[in-house]
Amino acid sequence: MRIILLGAPGTGKGTQAKFITKRYSIPHISTGNMLRLSMNTNNEIGQKVKNIVNSGKLVSDDLILMLIKERLLCEDCKNGFLFDGFPRTIFQAETIKQAGINIDCVLEFYVPKELIIERITGRRVHLQSGRIYHIKYDPPKIENKDNITGEELSIRKDDTKETINKRLIEYSHSTLPLIDYYHKEAIKGHILYQKIDASLQISKINNYIINLFDKYFLKNK
Repeated sequence: MRIILLGAPGTGKGTQAKFITKRYSIPHISTGNMLRLSMNTNNEIGQKVKNIVNSGKLVSDDLILMLIKERLLCEDCKNGFLFDGFPRTIFQAETIKQAGINIDCVLEFYVPKELIIERITGRRVHLQSGRIYHIKYDPPKIENKDNITGEELSIRKDDTKETINKRLIEYSHSTLPLIDYYHKEAIKGHILYQKIDASLQISKINNYIINLFDKYFLKNK
């Protein structure tokens, strides 16, 4: 199972990625998580990534592709994987195709812009563990405190309204063409492509994905 999740920031790709990888026992490869780990280092690449992300821009193709190729060499990827936040451009999609990294299924998650901003600006993070909360949808037991350690929660620098708007503009310019690209791949019969209303309840999206995958991968097994 080689799966891609497409969608703007705040459409719930991360939540569904966790569900899919747990149910189908494939690794969740998130470029966002990979970049955040890099940002916590003090080396030159980590500082470069931090400056790019905090300014609301997207990291270069070359850097992303280098991280992805190294990750796919790991043993846990032999039976499949799930890309979350990758590819972002036609160039990246063509590069992995030419490298023999074939994709089985693409899910596009869609949410209105207003809801995206509400979702992202309401996030609170425990930086030491990576645990994520939301002031409206998943608040901590004690306001602005991590449930386990009791330590203060933080707002990521790239979770401000100004940065989100920049990221959405970047997404529209560079990533939306992938929708057309993978639609054409689906028409050719190369992949399964499905658009999902990500404003629905999480449980409804879970059930939809289960039915979709069970039918598709059983049929093509």
